[in-house]
Amino acid sequence: MTDPKIVFPCDYPIKVVGDVTPEFHDQVCDVVVKHDPAMTTDKISQKTSRKGNFVSISFMLVAQSKEHLDAIFADLKEIEAVRLVL
Repeated sequence: MTDPKIVFPCDYPIKVVGDVTPEFHDQVCDVVVKHDPAMTTDKISQKTSRKGNFVSISFMLVAQSKEHLDAIFADLKEIEAVRLVL
């Protein structure tokens, strides 16, 4: 079975799940804006888990290529508080 092909550029949803820390939102936003300078904070949503242990940040990135996606995923995973990038 072959992977589905993505036609670039395209809108690509990404969700980052991490520990609740004071700087988590800003760190994720800094990475997002680095890779998509047109991104505005109104396109980024945040939700805290029911018990308040984790936070998820979701956004729609304009992906330019597979390499572009690989680079943003790698940079997001460098943030210490990040647990999962989807």
